[in-house]
Amino acid sequence: MKLSLVTSLLMSTCLAVPIHERNQQALKPFDKNSPYTRKHHDPYDHKVDSVGQDLEPLPWRNGDGATMLGPRNREREKQNPDMVRPPSTDSGNLPNMRWSFADSHIRIEEGGWTRQTTVRELGTSRELAGVNMRLDHGVIRELHWHKQAEWAYVLEGEVRITALDTEGGSFIDDLKKGDLWYFPPGHPHSLTGLAPNGTEFLLVFDDGNFDEESTFLLSDWLAHTPKSVLGENFNLDPEVFDALDPADKYIFQGSLPGSIDEEKPRGRGVKKSKLQFTHKMLDQEPLNTTGGQVRITDSTNFPISKTVAAAHLNIQPGAIREMHWHPNADEWSYFISGRARVTIFAATGIARTFDFQAGDVGIVPKNMGHFIENLSDDEPVEVLEIFKADQFQDFSLFQWLGETPKQMVVDHLFSQDKKAASQFLREIESAEKDPIKAVLTDDELDNIHFEM
Repeated sequence: MKLSLVTSLLMSTCLAVPIHERNQQALKPFDKNSPYTRKHHDPYDHKVDSVGQDLEPLPWRNGDGATMLGPRNREREKQNPDMVRPPSTDSGNLPNMRWSFADSHIRIEEGGWTRQTTVRELGTSRELAGVNMRLDHGVIRELHWHKQAEWAYVLEGEVRITALDTEGGSFIDDLKKGDLWYFPPGHPHSLTGLAPNGTEFLLVFDDGNFDEESTFLLSDWLAHTPKSVLGENFNLDPEVFDALDPADKYIFQGSLPGSIDEEKPRGRGVKKSKLQFTHKMLDQEPLNTTGGQVRITDSTNFPISKTVAAAHLNIQPGAIREMHWHPNADEWSYFISGRARVTIFAATGIARTFDFQAGDVGIVPKNMGHFIENLSDDEPVEVLEIFKADQFQDFSLFQWLGETPKQMVVDHLFSQDKKAASQFLREIESAEKDPIKAVLTDDELDNIHFEM
């Protein structure tokens, strides 16, 4: 009995040891210079590239916070450092504005695949929906049409498109990386992978409720039409249609196409469309800014694109897409490369910061102020800003303040500090818009302060 009592007491003592202490000791040690420690203080909320610097984000901010003891997804935390440790300026509640195509279900077909980001995946994606599609060499996205307009950007490879307009004019074109196409609602079309490795592209539809699974397919329609009617429509014996391929081919391996001249129809009544369904976005002359390049494509230079406008941005390392907002449509962003953070200001003291990398989609609702800051010191950010609108429109905070009476600006922002007011007014004196700004280094800022 005594031995049993001693054993029981020893076991109780072991069980009483705080488990969290053992977990704390097992945590990865951090460099004292890491921004994710209790002692690190940053009252200005500078950016941190946790991926590029291989840092493990922790919820420490200016002495507040604690380590993490429970289950974790460290890779996701590293991709979202401003979720783990938000800037001190974040405040209030804002719906989720970020989705990664990596989290979207992939439909796998013969020689290709597709995945989508719609309002079902991202609840704030109400105005636009996106589809990422891959077609190998000679693989066809079946002849089809849909209720929504389709805008597309070629991400890699080459693709052939065919379309028919409402006057019976046919259109065929071959596109490469950086080219666009646009099909108005109801216009029938097809897509075929061309390059040795086929193609991959981003499709954008002017309705967040769009569903890639609910398009009007040629094979599906014929399969659900009486063969007697098919015979009457095409002046053939109904028995001919006993040989129809199965319905819903959707994505399938087709014959390798020849040149456009070899493939274009030549029958009686065939005519060429007067419409231009394609546009070479990356061949446009860019707007060169201090921190990158901008190309804008909307109905002013791509007339058929009546419901979708877009900007292609190249944000260099150490640069920022300036603080701005869009008055006419929500922004639907697709990140092609690089890493960035975006803070969205929703008025009434509400702001939230999101992090993005290649393959991510971001939403910024109409009129909400925001910026796009490149997190990396050596890699540019390439991003598409896409809008359900016929024209691209934005307001620059810098330009607005530069074109506002100086005393009005001072009374709003620096009424109690003449030196700060003088510095600020000097910087906005030239109100010239600079959509992507090169950010000054600490040495450059010191020189400015010294000159003043």
